[in-house]
Amino acid sequence: MLVFQIKPMEQVCIDPTRLEALYAQLDSANAEDILCRALEDVALRLRHCATLFEQGNLEDLRKNTRTLIAVGDQIGMSAMNRVATDVVICIDSRDDVALAATLSRLLRVGERSLCAVWNAGDNSL
Repeated sequence: MLVFQIKPMEQVCIDPTRLEALYAQLDSANAEDILCRALEDVALRLRHCATLFEQGNLEDLRKNTRTLIAVGDQIGMSAMNRVATDVVICIDSRDDVALAATLSRLLRVGERSLCAVWNAGDNSL
């Protein structure tokens, strides 16, 4: 018996103008501090999304995901924000199957977006 394991690789889309604007408005040290805090917040919120889903707490999952969108917007995580918006739509439509699939995609896109923004921030310094 053959067993295949599928490992989806999600494309991420980062808006570099958001990072450029951040670094243009602030000195490098302050911009890097804000970027690091935002990245940490996104990482924590992604983890919290998974926990809230496992607990069946859709109300808090919706709130957490909306905040994730706002933080992601500040640092140009446009692909993650599109998927997070889809998660909110799934919650609002009470489509549990679509929510499970879309949340899994959000976690994948979110992780890759964190790496992409971190690398873009390193290049901005």
